[in-house]
Amino acid sequence: MRRPHNEAMTRPRQLHLNLFIQSRGHHEASWRHPASSPLALCDIDYYRDLARRAEAGLFDSIFLADTLALMDTVAHAATNWLEPITALAALAGSTRRIGLIATASTTYSEPYNLARQFASLDHISGGRVGWNIVTSWLAAAARNYGGESLVSHDERYARGEEFVAVVKALWDSWADDAVLDDRASGRYARADRIRPIDHAGPYYKVAGPLNMPRGPQGRPVFVQAGSSETGRRFAARHAEAVFTAQMEKATAQEFYADLKRRVAAEGRAADQALILPGLSPVIAATEAEAKKLARDLNDLTDPEVGRKRLSGRFGGHDFSHLPLDRPLAPEDFPDPGTVEAARSRTEVIVGLVRREKPTLRQLLAYLAGARGHFTTAGTPEQIADLIKDWFENGAADGFNLMPPLLPAMLDIFVAEVVPLLQRRGLFRTAYEGETLRAHFGLARPEGRR
Repeated sequence: MRRPHNEAMTRPRQLHLNLFIQSRGHHEASWRHPASSPLALCDIDYYRDLARRAEAGLFDSIFLADTLALMDTVAHAATNWLEPITALAALAGSTRRIGLIATASTTYSEPYNLARQFASLDHISGGRVGWNIVTSWLAAAARNYGGESLVSHDERYARGEEFVAVVKALWDSWADDAVLDDRASGRYARADRIRPIDHAGPYYKVAGPLNMPRGPQGRPVFVQAGSSETGRRFAARHAEAVFTAQMEKATAQEFYADLKRRVAAEGRAADQALILPGLSPVIAATEAEAKKLARDLNDLTDPEVGRKRLSGRFGGHDFSHLPLDRPLAPEDFPDPGTVEAARSRTEVIVGLVRREKPTLRQLLAYLAGARGHFTTAGTPEQIADLIKDWFENGAADGFNLMPPLLPAMLDIFVAEVVPLLQRRGLFRTAYEGETLRAHFGLARPEGRR
């Protein structure tokens, strides 16, 4: 549960850490590196092991992303893994305290099904579940779900708004005191405390109520990752944690200030929407060793895999004519405002090109590290200094840690960076609560009165 207001005011602000588990690490070539896990990407023991390591490091949560189509880079890139909701059900039984966040699409799901799945996960885990709300932008995903073309950016968010309204209503269709389970009297529930929602909107018609009680958290923690203008408005209304890709501290500070203002304008407390930029650090005993490891990883990448992924980010735009070693200009890319795919990430990429004028080879190497999130290489002290700087200077409430190699870079982070953060009073030394809401310092939504 959230601490009483007066207690929260007297305690120092502490940062939050989420572990983003993807492939054998977030570097595009991680699956080839000898320091990455030998376990198969569809082996649940791989995820169990990482979740337990993160829990030993007192992380707030772990996060599993999702892709609704097979990537066309599969011949040379490891981009297939377990469906996240199913996987988190298994991980709930393998962990005790760490939060469990899964991606699920509002574009290709039904509200009633998703509400049931996440309510079940919240009960199974004892209140440790979060939902990363996404609108699906892959054209290949559209073809897998009966569509011939990608749903427009604006329509995806319009559908997402209604979807979220429906699942909220379904989770609240049971009052907290609806279940009696009174064997002596023969009364299981108060029927008058369970009500239909009778929703009828442009995209969904759902009668309700849900066929299971409210979860321990009331509803899962809402996570969101879009940073376009539409995505920011959506986050300000709904998100309780925001995963964002920022390539430098200055843009992270701008995003942080802007989103906190928007949250306040929606009548919400600023501390009820945590901002967690992605951070992918290569860590070693010396800076030179860390940079060598980063170079070694980049040497394992295939530029043509990167070119295909870049095309996917821009809705299938053809970059095949661009030479690898000519400096890029914004004119080499479609206007992000016209892209119906991952608009916020295209804005990040074009912004980097405008500032730094990299060659295509350099851009692809940078994106290979963490697809547009902040990448760095250094010692544990340097990584702890960077985290402290961003956290204390209006750029982050914590970080979405994206280790380039798993489990190697997670292990060194837990063993050497976490203790530095603890000694500086920035990070917990023990879990204080039982739920993900407690870890994040978030209020439990009130149920039906």
